[in-house]
Amino acid sequence: MNRSQQAKFNTLYGKHVSALKRQGKAEKTIEAYSLAIRRLSKHFDSSLQNITQDQLEIYFDALIRSHSWSTVKCDRNGLQFFFEHVLKRPWNWVNLLKPPQVRSLPDILTLKEIERLINATRELRYQTFILVAFGMALRISEVLNLQIGDIDKERKRVHVRQGKGRKDRFVTLPQRSLEAMRRYWKTHKNSQWIFPNGRTAEERRDASTCMDRSGVQKAFKAIAQSCGIHKRVTPHTLRHCYGALMLEAGVSLRAIQAQMGHECPRTTALYTQLTEATEQDTDQRLNSMLDSLQLTWGV
Repeated sequence: MNRSQQAKFNTLYGKHVSALKRQGKAEKTIEAYSLAIRRLSKHFDSSLQNITQDQLEIYFDALIRSHSWSTVKCDRNGLQFFFEHVLKRPWNWVNLLKPPQVRSLPDILTLKEIERLINATRELRYQTFILVAFGMALRISEVLNLQIGDIDKERKRVHVRQGKGRKDRFVTLPQRSLEAMRRYWKTHKNSQWIFPNGRTAEERRDASTCMDRSGVQKAFKAIAQSCGIHKRVTPHTLRHCYGALMLEAGVSLRAIQAQMGHECPRTTALYTQLTEATEQDTDQRLNSMLDSLQLTWGV
């Protein structure tokens, strides 16, 4: 692009970001939709003001060959937003791009495998993370963003703030998860975070941010490999394990749905394909399940 075209692109890009913020989009959505605009502009070396349908079809033909369908869908949504809210042009061909319908089931760990995961690392922060993520069915960001004020030890509840879809919810706090968080917090005593950033106790004590997400993901992968688990697992797998094992323990789908923060019951119903269940009390079953783990804690 020449200087004039670059200036025009910068103006349109700024309007795109501004419109996304006015729509109340999450930060991750803003970044993903903005990346779609930058990627398209780079592909054609154009300001995008006069982008044509033929060009878009050529672009998506190339994108499908070089990126995952997840990226393709995200770019499609981002560009549709750009067309409708910035260029003020109709988006008439959205149905020409239809990602294939893939219905895959997640790998599930047994209680013994989760026990092996926790015992395979001597780092207390990762042991605590695994037990908390599994024991309360939390997403990785929900665990890392836990703060001291979110823990209600009297009511045995945790206030999960701004989860998926920017929604708050309360989840059951198992006694064993509470004890684990207490044990870890005493090693750093940060005034805000349960899982503060930092390599040393001193750095964690003074940290103003939580533990790094990518660091946890890499550590989890290494821990799984070190204890001989060859299933395709990530920290998010712990949520699936919770759903499947709690259903197997007899907890109702409705109770699991509330704990996991699923908006649609069909999402929770996935676990009926992984296990069998009967009706039982959530709190009792959850604590019983965690109490059965034979753990050796680090320092």
